[in-house]
Amino acid sequence: LPLSRGPVASLETGRLSRPRNEVPIVTLSEIRARFLEFFQEHGHTVVASSTLVPQDDPTLLFTNAGMNQFKAVFTGVETRDYKRAASCQKCMRVSGKHNDLEEVGKDARHHTFFEMLGNWSFGDYYKQESLRWGYDFLVEDMGLDPSRLWFSVYKDDDEAFDIFAKDLGVPTDRIVRLGDIEKGDEENFWSMGDVGPCGPCAEMHFDQGEAMACDHPDGCALGVCDCDRWLELWNHVFMQYDRDQEGVLRPLPMKSVDTGLGLERLAAVLQGVDSNYKTDLFERLIACMAGIAGRKPEGEARISMQVIADHARAVAFTLADGATPSNDGRGYVIRRILRRALRHGYLLEVEEPFLYKVCEEVVETMGDAYPELREQRDRIVTICRQEEERFLRTLGAGIKIYGEIRELMKAEQRTEVSGAEAFKLHD
Repeated sequence: LPLSRGPVASLETGRLSRPRNEVPIVTLSEIRARFLEFFQEHGHTVVASSTLVPQDDPTLLFTNAGMNQFKAVFTGVETRDYKRAASCQKCMRVSGKHNDLEEVGKDARHHTFFEMLGNWSFGDYYKQESLRWGYDFLVEDMGLDPSRLWFSVYKDDDEAFDIFAKDLGVPTDRIVRLGDIEKGDEENFWSMGDVGPCGPCAEMHFDQGEAMACDHPDGCALGVCDCDRWLELWNHVFMQYDRDQEGVLRPLPMKSVDTGLGLERLAAVLQGVDSNYKTDLFERLIACMAGIAGRKPEGEARISMQVIADHARAVAFTLADGATPSNDGRGYVIRRILRRALRHGYLLEVEEPFLYKVCEEVVETMGDAYPELREQRDRIVTICRQEEERFLRTLGAGIKIYGEIRELMKAEQRTEVSGAEAFKLHD
């Protein structure tokens, strides 16, 4: 049911402080709040997002999925006092196979930091309830046009196929079978890693229309191309196997559900925009940077502002969760993200500290849902500004040296300068 605009739910309690009415849900804050309420109404315990800095998982630099905090539950090592959970998880994907840092800000979907809505069943409900609730949330609560929803299932998952086709009334030509793990194709088959819990998954996609279509030689179609027309919104993973070192799949003692719905993607669809960076939260951050730079957010300047908006969120949240910029490990990742933002600020001709101001806007915009941002405001601003000042001094010195070398080469009509000469100029 639609919610009015106003105070959002705390991710610590999941409780809403506003009445329902007929105002459509469109903002990220409203979507986040309604998702948690929806699953709370269906017997789920709303669990706070775990920290971005993993406390007991040395395999991760940053938390990269909502299920990270439930790993031990899925494997049977740990039990909780609930069998159903829901959360909005803070995620970072900037390392390993999820390292797309240089693409962030250039296209419509890549991010460093993002929010993942998720619901879980630990040996409780399974495919029927998971897919029904997912469909109902998107269509009944969010108001998506069901004729624009497409679905994919693992190649031989007849159960999921029939739930979509027979129980939910989805035309069979909008349900695509994908993947074949025996041939090395793990599309629509999810695994925690090379070994461990895994299982088939069913995905819910939104057709953004022919205007977003690509010119793939085999045709623009779900399962054929990877363009933005077929926007994956929600992945429902049905964990039923444990994969051993030899790749053999053995049934788990209990069947579980692990889902992930991209908050920024859903907001873009609901707001009728073709990019996550055009949603309400990002527009506010971009407007903040446009004011600092004194430039309109268009053309190449827009791309730089998108990079800065994304990176400000990543910096603010990682610093709030206790990480510190450094020259190794996760500290190096944070420093690299921060400095990439500063380079884009330089492209906007902003040559003084600015990112800390955009981080303050992140605190103002997202602090209701994530109280740790407000609690750590001083730390965020202080560390960010110190890093900016340090980098700008280094950048300024490097530009000065480069200018001196270029003048030397020009005066002596040379095409190269030795390292020894460059160091001598620096001295």
